[in-house]
Amino acid sequence: MMEDFNGEVEIPVNGILLYGNLFIPHGAEAIVVFVHGSGSGRFSERNRYVARRLQEKGYATLLFDLLTEEESHEYFYRFQIELLSGRLIKVTEWIAAEILTSNMAIGYFGASTGAAAALIAAAELPDKVLAVVSRGGRPDLAPGALNKVQAAVLLIVGGKDEVVREQNEKAFDEIESISELTIVHGASHLFEEPGKLEEVTDYALGWFGKYLKTEVPL
Repeated sequence: MMEDFNGEVEIPVNGILLYGNLFIPHGAEAIVVFVHGSGSGRFSERNRYVARRLQEKGYATLLFDLLTEEESHEYFYRFQIELLSGRLIKVTEWIAAEILTSNMAIGYFGASTGAAAALIAAAELPDKVLAVVSRGGRPDLAPGALNKVQAAVLLIVGGKDEVVREQNEKAFDEIESISELTIVHGASHLFEEPGKLEEVTDYALGWFGKYLKTEVPL
């Protein structure tokens, strides 16, 4: 019987190495790449929880650090969206070339500034990225990409996160692909209230279940 793959990977990107945790359930046909923001990394408990739920449903997951250890201590790098999206594109190309993942449909789960990087990368890689889910994201930081994205986009925002909610509402109007804006009532920016992160995950599972397939339904 074939076993799951669970290990640390090193991804070469423009002369540096980015470190990640790759989990591939046996028989997985799709992979979700986690794109962290605001200094968060692959050990984020929130994203690890979402990843476990995805893995239970048969998705492969990649949690990786967009920034090096040194960069992660510098606030400046967290908003370098061009740098972040450029690295994500390289990581996505690495996934598409690796023997274990080359035949998988690819989706992104982005948070905060990472969601902006995810949207830009999705716009640049329309033949590779099929679905994007944004949790408390900043799509407003990717204005030039919003009307170019072909992937199905789900924007999830906390009802109490008023500023980010307004930013998402404006960005949603610019997205021309299949898209949806979901407000999680009673939730703040990090969805720390009881049951709210579970609600986010349920929405994400529904979205990936519908659109993260080799053939996207019309």
